Amino acid sequence: MDRLEKDAILLTLIEQLKAQESWCGETHIQKATYLLQDLLKVDTGFDFILYKHGPYSFDLTDELKTMRADSFLSLESSPPYGPVFKKGEMGDTLLGDYSSIIAKFDKEINFVSNKLGKMRVKELEKLTTAIFIKKEGGKDDQDSLASRINNEKPHISVQEAREAVKDAENLLREATATVNSNPF
Repeated sequence: MDRLEKDAILLTLIEQLKAQESWCGETHIQKATYLLQDLLKVDTGFDFILYKHGPYSFDLTDELKTMRADSFLSLESSPPYGPVFKKGEMGDTLLGDYSSIIAKFDKEINFVSNKLGKMRVKELEKLTTAIFIKKEGGKDDQDSLASRINNEKPHISVQEAREAVKDAENLLREATATVNSNPF
């Protein structure tokens, strides 16, 4: 996927998240892109690591800055919270030029935005961290995964981690059933 195709996918994801009443700050975009790529196999080419608030891509942060420089995205200040991403002046042109690539991944983008759109940052962190750890741990049982999450993120209790693992497993099943992907 070339850079502009990737940008069109990201902008569509942001627009779909906003339609689901997402805050659409960078954390939301990071987590949604992680799921789109690693769970639903939309190859955006970003490398994710487990970071401060869950899966994070430095490359994605750079790409969002580039999209702003190209006027595909803009940031809107929204005190007392952080900035919100929205479509920029050239966003409609990008979406029009790359409508076929967007259509190709419409089901996956809609799935992610519907599942994550209304989540708050703390919920996103727990869920996406659980998916990240589960993908690394493979067939580990729920208690082992919950312990690993708690070790990586001590502010997430073991009980919260267990719930996140269950939610992650449910989401994995739904994703597989919905878009016929094979996350593991």
